[in-house]
Amino acid sequence: MTTSLTDKKTTYGVDIEDVRAAAKRIAPYAHITPIMTCATIDELAGRSVLFKCENFQKIGAFKFRGACNAIMGLPDDIAAKGVVTHSSGNHAQAVALAAKLRGIPAHIVMPNNSVVVKKNAVLGYGAKVYECEPNEQSRHEVGERVENETGATFVSPFDDPAIIAGQGTSALEFLDQTSDSGGRGLDAIITPIGGGGLISGTAITCSSLQPSMKIFGAEPKMADDAARSLAKGEFVPVENPQTIADGLRTSTGKYTWPIIRDHLAGITTVSEEDIVKAMRLVWERMKILIEPSSAVAVAAVLSPELKAIPGIDRIGIIISGGNVDIDHLPW
Repeated sequence: MTTSLTDKKTTYGVDIEDVRAAAKRIAPYAHITPIMTCATIDELAGRSVLFKCENFQKIGAFKFRGACNAIMGLPDDIAAKGVVTHSSGNHAQAVALAAKLRGIPAHIVMPNNSVVVKKNAVLGYGAKVYECEPNEQSRHEVGERVENETGATFVSPFDDPAIIAGQGTSALEFLDQTSDSGGRGLDAIITPIGGGGLISGTAITCSSLQPSMKIFGAEPKMADDAARSLAKGEFVPVENPQTIADGLRTSTGKYTWPIIRDHLAGITTVSEEDIVKAMRLVWERMKILIEPSSAVAVAAVLSPELKAIPGIDRIGIIISGGNVDIDHLPW
């Protein structure tokens, strides 16, 4: 299914103009992240691979874009009551920092088994942390209680038009950076898929500005709900995800799934072993830190499945983040 540019707002709740507005809104706060290349990975992939390095974004991940857009876009009277979210990782830090920049309270619900370094980062940005049991029911119950007690506004980790538009600004920058000076653009782009905020924003942006570009997703085989959903043509929830890519253990949502369904050329799934190999390859050859969730997209580009697709000479990867617990590396 192909949806026209003018229909996207009605169909998906977000369109390219929302992405452009988000780019202007977050410009005073977010970094323009660099593009990097690696000859070794080009050789292994059999094509040119360009990396959009969101691991160099504030808080070390693309999540800052969406949280910043959502929080900076709140009306003053609503923002004054603060914001609340539940997250054990990058979104928690993104909401905490964006709230700090706006000067409003941030309430973050985190599982009691969250990595200490991530909890400390959230506290370091001045947010208040509420512990919950490490399950979805407890997260939602504690989150709703905090919301009711404080009057704070909930900021979704991925399933909200403002979040999707903010995440789409990474692809907007990517297209600008790879098509200036008369240079050649990208034939395809790939991002990891968890809840789907990044891939959805990327799809809205790329399908609007470069309709011929192929858009691919990447998932762990152990958390392949989006791939199974795409194959079946209907939403399939995640079931007991057991993957090292902790940022990709979430199902897609009511806003993100329809965009994925309608605009992706495919989703490549990769093994846990291949995720670790790809992560180590980037650390050793590119000399940059990426987290396992980012490595999923790298592993996909190196997979026989994606390498066999013709007509893709230049493919872009959005490196989603670089927040790693260096005391517990997977090798």
